Amino acid sequence: MPELPEVETTRAGIAPYILNQTIESVIVRQPKLRWPVPAELSTKLVGLEVLSVERRGKYLLINIETGTVIVHLGMSGSLRVLETASLPAKHDHVDILFSGSVVLRYNDPRRFGCVLWVEGNPFEHSLLASLGPEPLTEEFNGKYLFQRSRRRVVPVKSFIMDSKVVVGAGNIYANEALFMAGIHPFRASGKISRQRYDRLAKAIKQVLAAAIIQGGTTLRDFVGSDGRPGYFSQQLQVYGRGQQPCSRCGRSLKEDRLNQRATVFCSGCQR
Repeated sequence: MPELPEVETTRAGIAPYILNQTIESVIVRQPKLRWPVPAELSTKLVGLEVLSVERRGKYLLINIETGTVIVHLGMSGSLRVLETASLPAKHDHVDILFSGSVVLRYNDPRRFGCVLWVEGNPFEHSLLASLGPEPLTEEFNGKYLFQRSRRRVVPVKSFIMDSKVVVGAGNIYANEALFMAGIHPFRASGKISRQRYDRLAKAIKQVLAAAIIQGGTTLRDFVGSDGRPGYFSQQLQVYGRGQQPCSRCGRSLKEDRLNQRATVFCSGCQR
């Protein structure tokens, strides 16, 4: 699934092409996504200009004069910029055509994402209203994690992957950050000290920032706005490396399942 770095990479990739551009038409080929594409999308956007392109968690927000298009890439979706219109492929469900022949194309093989239309404050939408802080802001820190974790018995990996606690710490990045901070992923979140949460918050910031710079992680299904994969996987320390030697101590990394997610860790370096 595209996570925060992949979505931020997509945002940065599409923004220069559509910012301040006028929408000429919208083509909806398949409205049956996770939530139906609004029928009015094809008429509401025409003739209006894109004012900004933002990201909130794993959602992209394309703000125009009268509202916001909210896009989620689902499990394997992508947004790509085409400088000239081309014949759509099987899973190309939505096209937004701009002046100057630029096309923003939404592709979603599993149809688990969404393209929604919101008038008013998009951050009050039910999908966004309960989200936790952005991890790369000052609001997110060790003190915040420590306070939110008190009396919680869930494993710390599940805790930091909860989007109501913090957005963007998806499975790959949670594995990496916990390894960097030296914290065992199955340790109860309420049993971790403030000092260790300071390290974990710092690690989450470092891992996500590095992934954004590298263009996201090379997931099997993810490609950026230019159709190319990211390359952060070249730097992964634990994820996808079960049974391989730990880069720190040389022990074999262990792999287990936590909430149906692959969880890789070093039993020697992570406590």
